Amino acid sequence: MPAFAILHIDHIVLRVSDLTRSLAFYHELLGCPVRKRRDTLGMIHLGAGDGLIDLVAVNGPLGREGDQGPGHNMDHFCLRIEPFDAQALGVMLREAGVRVEAAEKRYGAEGEGLSLYCFDPDGNRVELKGPPLPG
Repeated sequence: MPAFAILHIDHIVLRVSDLTRSLAFYHELLGCPVRKRRDTLGMIHLGAGDGLIDLVAVNGPLGREGDQGPGHNMDHFCLRIEPFDAQALGVMLREAGVRVEAAEKRYGAEGEGLSLYCFDPDGNRVELKGPPLPG
């Protein structure tokens, strides 16, 4: 047993092919506020509740240090959102040209609840999760 406890996800880093397009998805569409820009690195830090989503341009100074393209080695990440209205959320995302899958009951940090998968501009799967279901 380790001598520490994991408190929460601090941040995730996404390598993206078009920083402007990804910023439009996460900031404008999903509402993640810009916390810090690091243009000399080709990086933008976005707020996601108590954590961060860091966008790194694959063709930027930091992104060129890696040897794999966007979306490599990650299945998905989950953002807990409120309110969660699957139908309204699906409509909003589809109208923005985002590929969306139907909402399903899935297990997460707070228990079972409805969530849906959508895909960012680089094909990363993003789970948008509502509150736990009663019972």
